[in-house]
Amino acid sequence: MKKVASRAYVWLIYLFLYLPILVLIVFSFNDSKSTAKFTGFTLHWYTDLFRDRDLLMAMLHTLEIALLASIIATVLGTAAAIGIRSMGKAGRSVMMNLTYLPVVNPEIVTGVSLMLLFVFLGGLLGFQQGFGTVLIAHVTFCTPYVILNVLPKLRQMDISQYEAAQDLGCSPGKAFFKAVIPQILPGITSGALMAFTFSLDDFMITYFTNGAGFETLPTMIFSMVRRRVSPKINALSTLIFVIVLLMLILINIKDIRREKRERKQEKRAV
Repeated sequence: MKKVASRAYVWLIYLFLYLPILVLIVFSFNDSKSTAKFTGFTLHWYTDLFRDRDLLMAMLHTLEIALLASIIATVLGTAAAIGIRSMGKAGRSVMMNLTYLPVVNPEIVTGVSLMLLFVFLGGLLGFQQGFGTVLIAHVTFCTPYVILNVLPKLRQMDISQYEAAQDLGCSPGKAFFKAVIPQILPGITSGALMAFTFSLDDFMITYFTNGAGFETLPTMIFSMVRRRVSPKINALSTLIFVIVLLMLILINIKDIRREKRERKQEKRAV
């Protein structure tokens, strides 16, 4: 009975999490604009989606910001994690507190602070808020997540491999890329994925730093909520969900194959 109850509880939790997404997917094929009654199957919301230039441009802006922010944050966060790891106990404690601060800080505080900073610098340097300010803001709040993902892998890393690589003739830079990066790569990958996801999803900070004439998908949907959200948003959300799901499946398949190869190599070594 305990096993049945625990399994039922788990399924209820997953139902609670994924039922809204399932409803969204179903109503993306609804012939009517109604979100309360399914009147018939259609694909015209998907065709309308690819004809809406403003919506596609907002989606393009969102993907560009998320991709660039995740790449820059991954590089900065990995370098910062390595630097924090090499510090003394007192310095490491201070830097970890500074790293956690943007994570626990409310987004509205971060957004307003960055907006005031960009307005002040814009008055001095003569630039307006737009793509560049949004990118800087996203890199700012994404970098701590990369640091917090890479640091545990650095603690687990076998430093002797790095030292052995140098003893065998590698330069410090080559030894770093040959011995250190492969060991902390899972942390780098998970940090990059988190940065990409948070950047793709962000509304609050983008809202305060995007300026006039530059919109991302979350800010555009927010402007639609005042009137009525178009079913095209359901279609777009469904496509995003399917793409993310396929990416996760491919990553899991890759990890399973890698584990199988490692097991075979271990058996051969034995």
